[in-house]
Amino acid sequence: MALNDNDVQKQIKHMMAFIEQEANEKAEEIDAKSEEEFNIEKGHLVQTQRLKIMDYYEKKEKQIEQQKKIQLSTLRNQARLRVLAARDDLISELLDEAKLRLSRMVADLKAYQELLDKLVLQALVRLLEPVMIVRCRPQDTLMVDTSVQRVLPQYVMATQKQVEIKIDQETFLPLSSLGGVEVYSSNQKIKVSNTLESRLEFLSEQKMPEIRRCLFGANPNRKFFV
Repeated sequence: MALNDNDVQKQIKHMMAFIEQEANEKAEEIDAKSEEEFNIEKGHLVQTQRLKIMDYYEKKEKQIEQQKKIQLSTLRNQARLRVLAARDDLISELLDEAKLRLSRMVADLKAYQELLDKLVLQALVRLLEPVMIVRCRPQDTLMVDTSVQRVLPQYVMATQKQVEIKIDQETFLPLSSLGGVEVYSSNQKIKVSNTLESRLEFLSEQKMPEIRRCLFGANPNRKFFV
């Protein structure tokens, strides 16, 4: 049966409504899918940025912690160096005081003569050369000559050797020297220093661990000194 115009119009409207409904459903589906994808992408971006921020602040925290450790280490080293410098200054003051006392002892001619006797004999015995040259301060020449005469018999008795001893009349110990003697072989290639400075230096080095322990207490890092 042929359709009239009204039927055709109705059918067209029905088809258009169906197409519109399909389109709306498709649009809604697309919107829902787009929103889901957007939310997923947004969540991914947020998580990525969160991880980046966490990583940034974690690195910053580590850098700050490292800087604090470096600064603390620097401060500790500076403090340790100041303590060591203060200790060295104190020891230098003690050595200067010892030199001052030695200079006062040298002013006591009787005590200095007895000391010279010991220093000369000790140097001669250590060198043990057939010919030896004794060097001293210019002002000590007569006292050293006296010491040589005094200790010569002791030397011969102790070593069972004859020896020729000369007092150096051309070269002397420095003017800054506190006293004592240097004894040389005849060719002056071998020397035994028994000046007051060398004896003080030798004793201070030998006794330094004990001096430090008395002044500053035992060092826990140096058990072998105890």
